[in-house]
Amino acid sequence: MTTDVPLQLLGGLTAREFLRDYWQKKPLLIRQAIPDFESPISPDELAGLALEEEVESRLVIEHGERPWELRRGPFAEDAFGQLPERDWTLLVQAVDQFVPDVAELLKHFNFLPSWRIDDVMVSFAAPGGGVGPHYDNYDVFLLQAHGQRRWKIGQMCDGDSALLEHADLRILADFEQTDEWVLEPGDMLYLPPRLAHFGTAEDDCMTYSVGFRAPSAAEVLTHFTDFLAQFLPDEERYSDAGTAPTSDPHQIQLDALDRLKALLAEHMGDERLLLTWFGQFMTEPRYPELVAGNDVSDDEFLAALGDGAVLVRNPSSRLAWSEIDLGLVLFASGQSRLLPAHLKELLKLICAADALHSDNLDQWLADEDGRKLLCELVKQGSLEFADE
Repeated sequence: MTTDVPLQLLGGLTAREFLRDYWQKKPLLIRQAIPDFESPISPDELAGLALEEEVESRLVIEHGERPWELRRGPFAEDAFGQLPERDWTLLVQAVDQFVPDVAELLKHFNFLPSWRIDDVMVSFAAPGGGVGPHYDNYDVFLLQAHGQRRWKIGQMCDGDSALLEHADLRILADFEQTDEWVLEPGDMLYLPPRLAHFGTAEDDCMTYSVGFRAPSAAEVLTHFTDFLAQFLPDEERYSDAGTAPTSDPHQIQLDALDRLKALLAEHMGDERLLLTWFGQFMTEPRYPELVAGNDVSDDEFLAALGDGAVLVRNPSSRLAWSEIDLGLVLFASGQSRLLPAHLKELLKLICAADALHSDNLDQWLADEDGRKLLCELVKQGSLEFADE
């Protein structure tokens, strides 16, 4: 998409203007970002998802058995009938992976990299319900789906910001309010990382939270070095060949650090390995157990497509691609594949298309590399037949 077309989702800003002036910098309130928006799921359907074993859900009750009581799902069918009339919130993660109409909403955000989007969390709150003043370490778009929610925003926070003593929730001890708005269905609020915010339901309300993956420096270093270590032989070690005699055997000289930095830089600076790790890390599914493959043979795969079968992306899978000097790399649900450069348009199609079938795959089914890739993705579970 072009970056210089005004977007209603962004209140008439272009993607370029939004990324330049607001993204990771300051909040933006957009009235009627999605005009006349109606939630694809009802509160009862959301509660139904919270009963399922594979769905991650939580209940926050402000005045429960203890202040800000947290309960984790899956919940029993009678759990919601026992709740108080007000001051509680149900939160369900990754609803986009279970409800296709919710996943459709993510198309509105295609001015941002799809591999940065984490999930769509949907919350239902009784009047007065909320999760307390807090901050997130990632960007979030808060789309009002039903009812009204009052949002207060406050100060920028960091790891030194005081929190209430709570085993499960990170609730700010001090909240310094700067702005306040009431959002109606279709209104949306963008919040950058670390900005304090506090949402409270005015009535029965539902809010969609589009969150983004933002690995911490600690995660990057830990996971990348673990990945990198797989490729390093045990014989490759710290070396000080050619070192000068030392006047004090107990002193660590600065030239030792220089040799150590050179050893680290030699491997940490390998862009091909860094890209491979990053692509695998950012496409790792939230629920890997839901990406189950189909042990189909190549002949069965081709026969199915020939009979009119349709391939779709597994809702729990994540796909991205990149170019390197050796060709192309496809990242699929935490795995990577090196592919020839002529498959570039196929990779774009696989990552972007709503459905894959004999009509839009015709030229690729005649290509041995393309045919093999598609079948492998079905076997891996990132693609599946639509009727499964």
